[in-house]
Amino acid sequence: MHWKDLKAEGENGQRMYSLDAWRETSFYTEKERAALAWAEAVSNVTEGHVPDEVYEETGKHFSEPELADLTLALVTINAWNRLSIAFRVVPGTYQVPQKLGKETMKSGT
Repeated sequence: MHWKDLKAEGENGQRMYSLDAWRETSFYTEKERAALAWAEAVSNVTEGHVPDEVYEETGKHFSEPELADLTLALVTINAWNRLSIAFRVVPGTYQVPQKLGKETMKSGT
C-alpha cells in the first residue's frame, strides 16, 4: 500500500527496494536512519523496550512532538497490518486514491 503511494509521489525505486538493507546502503539520511531504527524498535517492543541508544539517537533528529507523531504513525500502521492479517485481506488489492498526488501531498491533505 505505502509503496504504491510513494511511487505515485515519485519516490526513488532504488530507495524503496533497498529498505530492508537500510543500514548497509547510502540511500538514506541520518534522520531517515534514525526513523527506521525507531520503527524497528517500536515494532519489536514486545521483545523488551526501545533500546536507550535508539531513543537517544532518534532524539537528535526529532523533537518530542515529532517523535510522538512518528510513533503514532508506526503503531497505526502496525495495527492496520494486524487487522489485515486477521481478516485475511488479499495483498496487492490496494489502489492509490485518484486524489493522491503531488498537489494533495504538498498541501498536507
